[in-house]
Amino acid sequence: MAYKLDGKMVIGVSSRALFDLTAENEIFETQGLEAYCDYQVEHEQDLLKPGPGFGLVKSLLRLNEITGKELVEVIIMSRNSADTSLRVFNAIEHYGLNITRSVLASGSRLAPYLAAFRTDLFLSAYEDDVQSAVDSGIAAAIICTEFGDCGDCDNEQIRIAFDGDAVLFADEYEAIYKEKGLDAFAENEKLHAKEPMKEGPFTNFLKKLSDIQKELGAGNAYIRTALVTSRSAPAHERVIRTMRAWNVRVDESFFLGGLDKRDVLAAFGAQIFFDDQSIHTESAAQAVPAARVPYKTMGEMDRVVSKRKNS
Repeated sequence: MAYKLDGKMVIGVSSRALFDLTAENEIFETQGLEAYCDYQVEHEQDLLKPGPGFGLVKSLLRLNEITGKELVEVIIMSRNSADTSLRVFNAIEHYGLNITRSVLASGSRLAPYLAAFRTDLFLSAYEDDVQSAVDSGIAAAIICTEFGDCGDCDNEQIRIAFDGDAVLFADEYEAIYKEKGLDAFAENEKLHAKEPMKEGPFTNFLKKLSDIQKELGAGNAYIRTALVTSRSAPAHERVIRTMRAWNVRVDESFFLGGLDKRDVLAAFGAQIFFDDQSIHTESAAQAVPAARVPYKTMGEMDRVVSKRKNS
């Protein structure tokens, strides 16, 4: 009988998200593909250091060991060829990561394969692949590779933090703020406080995390989630009512009213933080791993951005 991915949380992670390939990518960018391939083959036995997504992946895989259930499947999804990927697999074996499946596309885009593998979350440094994933309804983010490292790689607890608008919630609420200002945004949220918000690109991923939490039991704190948003009162009520309507568990919530998110994320100990704005992810990545969620093409925020560019 064929192996089934149904019912599992499937994480697609690129080699640059899992390991530190900063120097190798610089060779690719400055000297070209052939020089990059030669370097990878020559350095096959040189151990790669953990990258920004390493700590999250390690903790997610440990969930299978602790529960004795195959709850999570991690798949390497890389633009490398099979020939240049031996170094990555050597590192996977060295660190004891239970990753056995891979997509090695030899320079081709990865987005077409995400649905085939039932991917729930895709982390990559390539914006075009991430953009295509988001456009097709898959939770995906561009991981910050130029800041920091994997954070607390030995943390047994999974700690994931999310921004709200355009990440957990639809981008139309962020669009109101960008187009009409803070007062209009606050008035809209106050007026519609009792109406649940529309789902955003990471809603299904959060729901799946929440389902696993429920399966583990109320007393189990192995997975801990946080909402870290620039919203403040009175825009907080709609958030609370939306989470209640979705029947999802968010362990900690921070309504920062425009304060910098970095210190709160560091105190929470996020293994990754998802936000739609580079100003927040670049700041956060100086303290914790962070990844930017691009706006959906032809979505409300894309319309606002296009309007501003053309004005």
